[in-house]
Amino acid sequence: MAQRLRQTQASFEEAFAEQAEEERQRAEELRRRALQRTAARHRERRHKRGSMRFGLLVLILLGTAVLVTVAMFQALYLVMG
Repeated sequence: MAQRLRQTQASFEEAFAEQAEEERQRAEELRRRALQRTAARHRERRHKRGSMRFGLLVLILLGTAVLVTVAMFQALYLVMG
């Protein structure tokens, strides 16, 4: 009877150790996935801000070109007129 109890206790301890290891691995996997999602969100935000800044830069350059062209023709009109 004592031998059987020791075997049962040993099997419970072994199952507990295996379950604890599985829980640790699962927690580590969840942490790793959360870090990957966070990094992906940061990359996406950085890309979005970069695209917005580029679009703003293009608009500013076009506006500047238009203003310079208008000012140049007005100056030319004043000089020639």
